[in-house]
Amino acid sequence: MKRILISAFIFFVAAGFIYKAAAQQNVKLAADAKIDKIEILKSARKMNVYQNGALLKTYKIALGPNPVGPKEMQGDGKTPEGIYKVDGKNPNSLYHKNLGVSYPNADDITRAKKLGKNPGGDIKIHGIGKTYGYLGASHALYDWTLGCIAVTNEEIDEIYAHTPIGTEIEIKP
Repeated sequence: MKRILISAFIFFVAAGFIYKAAAQQNVKLAADAKIDKIEILKSARKMNVYQNGALLKTYKIALGPNPVGPKEMQGDGKTPEGIYKVDGKNPNSLYHKNLGVSYPNADDITRAKKLGKNPGGDIKIHGIGKTYGYLGASHALYDWTLGCIAVTNEEIDEIYAHTPIGTEIEIKP
């Protein structure tokens, strides 16, 4: 009986943490929120958005199929690492909407040149598109992009609405 009670206690505590995390994911940004920094944590598969240094929200993300290490060249399936900016916004992307990432920066170009390769480009923070929109948050269980950062369509709608061009993006290992 003691084992059952302990197991039940552990189950309900764990369920509470899961519920709290899920509830935080569903909290919408305030109408007047302005994202001034985006932080991508590749190994944790998370994206944090900030306003004036305060964490506004965390999103689960999917990356490229070869996410370990910085992007070295076009076609390597890696998501870049470094400091970038939002350099454009596309409301009619193949993947619903997107924010452009100012990849490659000077470090990325130097790294690719040393390898005799093209650094590539066209890195975005985007949704999952019409075809796979039904997957919702489960899309983040698999790294499926070509090096981009993906969130759900509903999440990119929210991020897109609150992020101006020029916003800093820091992509960490």
